[in-house]
Amino acid sequence: MKWSFIVLLALVFSSFTEWGNDLDKAKTQARQEHKLILLNFSGSDWCGPCIRMQKEIFSTEQFQQYANEHLVLLNADFPRNKKNQLKKELQESNDHLAELYNSKGIFPYTVLLNAEGKFIKSWEGYPSKGIDNFISQLTEVGDGQ
Repeated sequence: MKWSFIVLLALVFSSFTEWGNDLDKAKTQARQEHKLILLNFSGSDWCGPCIRMQKEIFSTEQFQQYANEHLVLLNADFPRNKKNQLKKELQESNDHLAELYNSKGIFPYTVLLNAEGKFIKSWEGYPSKGIDNFISQLTEVGDGQ
């Protein structure tokens, strides 16, 4: 019984794709695994559409499965509440990502990059047409690379 529980936990956690916060590591991983980078700009404690996007798009099994096969996930979070503030190094890294890819400060803002960090496509706001359409758009762009 103990082993079956461990196997079950391994299966659950193996399907969960982690979001990184280091562009250089994401580029290295994307090159090694022949994947694209999906960079998401979020305000995790103040941006309603960002929170909704995390729950209804990025946390779904459908997105997780697609991401595991095709994407390296990168998140640049900009929390406002004092208790949620990030370490200074991470804040600086997120600011740098914003300078490169989100100079207008749009939230949520999702950017698809190639393995070299070059811009391919972006989406502003919450994907109003749902998860199927969002994945379809990612697939279209990814197939063109």
